[in-house]
Amino acid sequence: MKMIKLDTARLTVYTASYDEMRKMIDEEPDGTLREAYLEMLQGTLDHPDQAEWYTVWIIELKDKTIAGDLCFKGLNEDGSAEIGYGILPEHQGRGYATEAVGAAVSWALGRPGVTRVEAETEPGNTASQRVLEKCGFVPTGTAGEEGPRFVKARQ
Repeated sequence: MKMIKLDTARLTVYTASYDEMRKMIDEEPDGTLREAYLEMLQGTLDHPDQAEWYTVWIIELKDKTIAGDLCFKGLNEDGSAEIGYGILPEHQGRGYATEAVGAAVSWALGRPGVTRVEAETEPGNTASQRVLEKCGFVPTGTAGEEGPRFVKARQ
């Protein structure tokens, strides 16, 4: 799997290798998150030519400290991709999610055939909703499994 690396003012956001993903799975204490990482790894193995749309993207501060991660949940035939993200508690409230999501969404919308990026948040997660708004997402008025859905379409 080729590595994709996005540099922002304060962050480097890059695709995890197979080995990095396996290490994350082995070290993750949260069962739900471990399952999600396993699904992502399986997606990269099932779609090696589109691994960047399934793998974990690591969010790293310029001093090499891991601040969180994000992922796309595959690339759909209609040109849509869903993004998910999380920042470790000790790094929240500093704008890192907005910076990382903004860079990843710009990258995604710059790919051929990608028409929009979607996301959903838990209903009460106003911080995550604010990240999406700052990144140019708009509410769709619908809800998914996790809560309200948002979309950012290619301009």
